[in-house]
Amino acid sequence: MTCSAGSSCGWSSGQRYCSWSGPDKTWALTGGQGDRAGNFLLTLKPQRENSCSVSQDIMAWCLEVFGCWVWILVAATQVAQPLLQGWVMYVSLTSFLISFMFLLSYLLGFYKKYESWKVLDSLYHGTTAILYMSAAVLQVHATIVSETQNLTNYFINTTASLFAFITTLLYILHAFSNYYH
Repeated sequence: MTCSAGSSCGWSSGQRYCSWSGPDKTWALTGGQGDRAGNFLLTLKPQRENSCSVSQDIMAWCLEVFGCWVWILVAATQVAQPLLQGWVMYVSLTSFLISFMFLLSYLLGFYKKYESWKVLDSLYHGTTAILYMSAAVLQVHATIVSETQNLTNYFINTTASLFAFITTLLYILHAFSNYYH
């Protein structure tokens, strides 16, 4: 087997391989054990691209930024409803920290080592989207309650509610984009 321009061939773990890039995919031709005549049985299959694309990287950073703004804004207000805003703080801060660990593990390349990465990532972001939706609704309720009190707290709570819903939407989009990518 000879290699053409734009391809690479060689031996790896006792198997012959050749890979090349097409217009939309990277293909690999790998061979298994040879038969008695020395002929190799070859299989042609598309090579797997990165499981996370640039748009998912941007979405992960946006999750961090918007999630951080939610808990900063809630922490900046006078807490009118401790139980409600306590749940918002718990969800936003915990989600921020776990999402940050996911982002670091992605940057360190753990997704390349484990096949279950996409499933774990989708399940986490889907579950967090549900929790964030409940926190966003509770934050809106706290905003409505603070409307009659201090106007500054009302505006901060309104902004926190907006960021909470944006973050919820980003978690939903991230979960589906990982699952379908």
